[in-house]
Amino acid sequence: MRRAIGNARARLSSKIAYRAIPFALLLLALAVLFYFSVEVGEGDTLAWDQAFLLALRHADDVALPLGPAWITTTMVNFTSLGGVAVLLFITLATIGLLLVSRRPVEALFLCVALAGGWLSSNTLKLWAARPRPDVVTHLAAVGDASFPSGHAMVSAATYLALAIVASRFLSAPAQKAYIFMVAGTLICTIGVSRIYLGVHYPTDVLFGWCAGSLWTFACWLTFRRFFRHRSDGDAFR
Repeated sequence: MRRAIGNARARLSSKIAYRAIPFALLLLALAVLFYFSVEVGEGDTLAWDQAFLLALRHADDVALPLGPAWITTTMVNFTSLGGVAVLLFITLATIGLLLVSRRPVEALFLCVALAGGWLSSNTLKLWAARPRPDVVTHLAAVGDASFPSGHAMVSAATYLALAIVASRFLSAPAQKAYIFMVAGTLICTIGVSRIYLGVHYPTDVLFGWCAGSLWTFACWLTFRRFFRHRSDGDAFR
């Protein structure tokens, strides 16, 4: 009897820890992001940010990026994949497919990931009000604040959410790993393009990557919590 009670307590403790650890990590990540944003707001990272941008340009002409012209063209093409119009089109097209396939939970998940990432990015921009880099010439049109990078943050939130949804239709671990690898590569390339084009500081992009991924991770945890035991075949795991 005592052994049975002990085993039950052990299982309960393991279950609580299994559920609590992700949320504890989420809170820790939020604390780190808050500290990071304070450091940026106080200008403690400005010298490093500017030095990094200048290292990507010719010393005698900061309007010319390092490398051949095709790299700049490639970066412009990749940066467009993180624009709101492109992300909105891809997300709405996928949501439509999910609705036609009678997968409303995944459709709602994508909607929340994109909308929340975009709203959070714009709110943080208004709060930080960090000017765009002025030590190099911008190679892409910009019109809002610099921190965080909206392209980095919203693309991280959206493409990661798309990878999560796509992985739910796959069974082999290698297939799922490939989907996330492709999404991660695309997210990283979009962020790097913003730095290379001189429209964002590296810390803008780093924060955007972390914040966007964190937002989607929080959405995933929430949907797992509330849609895990559905009986209509649309459980969210």
